Amino acid sequence: MGERLPRSCDIFCAVVDNYGDIGVCWRLARQLAHEHGLAVRLWVDDMHSFGKMLPELDADLPVQTCRSVDIRLWASVMPLVEPADLVIGAFACKLPDSYVAAMAACERKPVWLNLEYLSAEEWVETHHQLPSPHPTLPLTKYFFFPGFTPKTGGLLLERDLLVRRDAFQHDGNEQASYWQLLNVPPRVANEMRVSLFSYENEAMHELLRTWEQGAHPVTCLLPEGRALPQVAQYFGQQTGKAGEVWQRGNLRVHVLPFGEQSRYDELLWACDVNFVRGEDSCVRAQWAGKPFIWHIYPQHDSVHMEKLTALQARYVEGLPEELASAVHDLWLAWNGGVDIAGAWGRFVENRTNLEEHGQTWAKRLSGNNLALNLLAFSRQVA
Repeated sequence: MGERLPRSCDIFCAVVDNYGDIGVCWRLARQLAHEHGLAVRLWVDDMHSFGKMLPELDADLPVQTCRSVDIRLWASVMPLVEPADLVIGAFACKLPDSYVAAMAACERKPVWLNLEYLSAEEWVETHHQLPSPHPTLPLTKYFFFPGFTPKTGGLLLERDLLVRRDAFQHDGNEQASYWQLLNVPPRVANEMRVSLFSYENEAMHELLRTWEQGAHPVTCLLPEGRALPQVAQYFGQQTGKAGEVWQRGNLRVHVLPFGEQSRYDELLWACDVNFVRGEDSCVRAQWAGKPFIWHIYPQHDSVHMEKLTALQARYVEGLPEELASAVHDLWLAWNGGVDIAGAWGRFVENRTNLEEHGQTWAKRLSGNNLALNLLAFSRQVA
């Protein structure tokens, strides 16, 4: 094997969780195209979900180019195309048989990677980059695991993201303009701003009541999504939509449209605390450097709690017991535990120190870049 720089990339994405899977794939596709000059084709089986985060996408067009990425509908009948130098199947999706056969027919075989789900569990380090030979064809697929340690593939991080974050967070005028754009009034004394992006949650009612009855004002920024019906019900509404504002006691909720990724980053940067869900928003919350609470996708066999515990343990490692417990208790309460009111109170009491930790944590993670690692590995095995 000799090192070969890939010039083209095909990414295959089967949309399972509406936004999470395509969110990761779209972010990776843009980074490979914009920062590394690859000709990227992104194959997506659900254009309508994709269109929620990419306003200029025409969900009825099977072939189009947006932001220098060639976007193709991954239909049941796969067109005959020449495989790219680098082929990425996201999250164990099964590539079309005809495409796999075309890869096998190439004189120089493409590098084939399976981009796995993100996990902080220890076993990820031993499975990262393992080969999986095809049972009948002269092809080898490699497992590529994102992660939080140098022995994993790292995390998606755009070249200038942290610089832009710092500029935004240190510019009061830019933040004021951002809030004005969302029709959110200026802050009042002792107000806390919280973004809330989650799945349906049994603890939702208690959390909202805690904010409503709290000693200080809480402004909750709620993107449209799966949590919206629960919040609407709390305020006595049957449904809710972007632009609505609900107020009760010390709690005010602004319903936001589900927007493109860059606007979500700004929301995370601007808020004091961020509730996030799944994979992509969890990573973006960590780059924001603000205290965050992760709602992991629930699974019937409770395997998700092992993943939650693994990330929480890595995140608080080395912190004083008081800070570590504040994170542990609120994460657990939000993911099916009890006493979310008490856990929220302890978390808020430590918010300043947790924000300092968040900035340090983001800086520590930033040296392990998924796109760079992915390209380096593809050159190694080409």
